Amino acid sequence: MSKYILAIDQGTTSSRAMIIDDDLKIISISQQEVANNFPKPGWVQMSASEIWTSVQYVCLNAVEKAKIDVKDIKAIGITNQRETTIVWNKKTGLPVYDALVWQSRQTNELCEKVVRAGYTDVIKRKTGLPIDPYFSSSKIRWILDNVENGQKRAENGELLFGTVDSWLVYKLTNGSVHITDVTNASRTMLMNLDTLQWDQELLDIWNIPNCMLPKIKDSSEVYGHTSIFGTKLPIAACIGDQQSALFGQMCFETGQCKNTYGTGCFLLFNTGNKRVESKNGLVTTVGWKIKDEIVYALEGSVFVAGAAIQWLRDGLKVIEKASETERIAYELESSDGVYVVPAFTGLGAPYWDQNAKGAIFGLTRGTTTNHLIRATLESLAYQTYDLIEAMQQDTDITITALQVDGGACRNNYLMQFQSDLLQTRIVRPENFETTALGAAMLAGLATNIFADKNDLIDKYKVEQKFEPYLNSMQVQKLIHGWKKAIKATMEF
Repeated sequence: MSKYILAIDQGTTSSRAMIIDDDLKIISISQQEVANNFPKPGWVQMSASEIWTSVQYVCLNAVEKAKIDVKDIKAIGITNQRETTIVWNKKTGLPVYDALVWQSRQTNELCEKVVRAGYTDVIKRKTGLPIDPYFSSSKIRWILDNVENGQKRAENGELLFGTVDSWLVYKLTNGSVHITDVTNASRTMLMNLDTLQWDQELLDIWNIPNCMLPKIKDSSEVYGHTSIFGTKLPIAACIGDQQSALFGQMCFETGQCKNTYGTGCFLLFNTGNKRVESKNGLVTTVGWKIKDEIVYALEGSVFVAGAAIQWLRDGLKVIEKASETERIAYELESSDGVYVVPAFTGLGAPYWDQNAKGAIFGLTRGTTTNHLIRATLESLAYQTYDLIEAMQQDTDITITALQVDGGACRNNYLMQFQSDLLQTRIVRPENFETTALGAAMLAGLATNIFADKNDLIDKYKVEQKFEPYLNSMQVQKLIHGWKKAIKATMEF
């Protein structure tokens, strides 16, 4: 008889739940959108109460769709948007303010103040992170500054902080368990990457009371139980969404990496049990921790990936559906020297130019909208190439394959072009739900549904592999053109 795992995937725009069996097959999926609100330009917030309500709904609905008894579920795994910050009242269990979403820039001034105070180097050394509103520490500080008596109430132990994983575990256990896992903690800018504990110096920099922080736990262990679904179920995994996808893609060995082609791209590179300090603008983070095993990773982000295809569809209106880009790209012999740099929100790693604007290069009288479409599609691969190049320089490791997921990886032309640029194999899994799978796998390991990671590898199924077709000389010519386009964009 099959054993089932309930995987909760709580994201920026929706909450999802999946019932996954012990063969890693998805039995059912339920999804509900969650609203973002934008009180001021650059501010992004969510209702923490709505997050919780939506998670309850999708869990119950997924069980109903699967047509299984809740008692057949042997573990719950949680993966989540990482840096999003929630502060709530310990006594009432109610949020004191909306959740500040990872995208929100409302703490810019707080971050600039900390930079001016000279803390950039110590924070980077201890956390692997640049000082940026992206991470949780400044968001906690902002909430405490903007709710009545926030600081005093926090110091008195009346207020608790958590990323979304902490919030869900707290609600699922009726307030009895206040934890986070090491991957989510590593995105707060408050955890020391060497000790894997909250760091008092960092807390002092942001003036955040230790008593409001959750206990840091492994990514795979039983934290507590919930009875809200009608029977007692163990909560056995918590992990940030990108780290979960790294695990779900079976990137267990040093040098293995995955890229998620979504609205942006998130590329994570397994660096093993050693943290690597990037000299190329990448972020050092925790991949996962299971008992005595600690895995670190380098992370690079592309701000605009799938969003560039949306721009073609909704902005320029040169395509009706994103899927059209594959056919159009294959119909052309080449992009005819056209490059699109989609720096619509600046350039991320490895360039970090917030002032950069999008640009198109190489236009001639013969350029058509189809050339523009193909060049825009290729920009996703070029930006990924830049990240891989930076990671290989930081680690002195040459990748042998890139695992891919996310909506845009369904595009065969893009995957083939990516393989050509990297001169390496691209591996596309049969199951694209790698984020939820990662959480399910970790929960299954903690509850002995799976014996070990080898047991998981045996269940991994590949849908398609892409091997390089272009030779290295052709590739170098293409990359030379891209580098010129980037340089010109940054100089404009």
